[in-house]
Amino acid sequence: MARRIVHQLVDDIDGTVLGVGEGETVHFSLNSTAYEIDLTTENADAFREALEPYIAGARRASASSTRTGSTRKRSTGSPETAAIREWANDNGHKVSERGRIPAAVIDAYRAAH
Repeated sequence: MARRIVHQLVDDIDGTVLGVGEGETVHFSLNSTAYEIDLTTENADAFREALEPYIAGARRASASSTRTGSTRKRSTGSPETAAIREWANDNGHKVSERGRIPAAVIDAYRAAH
C-alpha cells in the first residue's frame, strides 16, 4: 500500500487551510523570545495593524542585542509527525489531523519512546 504524506499550512488563528502561495509565516520577538505564526494575508495585515502604534513608538534594536543564545527547535520531520499523531490519538491526547502538534504532546511522545 502506498502512503502519501501531505503538508498543509494552516492559519494558526482561524484554522484556514492555506493554498500554495497563500498567506505567510510572520516572525516576531518579544522579551528576547522569538516567535513565528502562520497567517492568512488578512490576519497578517491585522497583526501588523495591531502592532503599528507600538512599533511607531519603539526604537529599532540590532539583531545581535536581542538574541540570547540558541533556542530549541520543536519542529519534527513528516514521518515523525505522523507517528506522533497516531501515538497521541491512541493514548488519549487530542490532536487534529493537520496543523501544529502541541509541545506537550511532542514531549510526551518523546518521553514514551
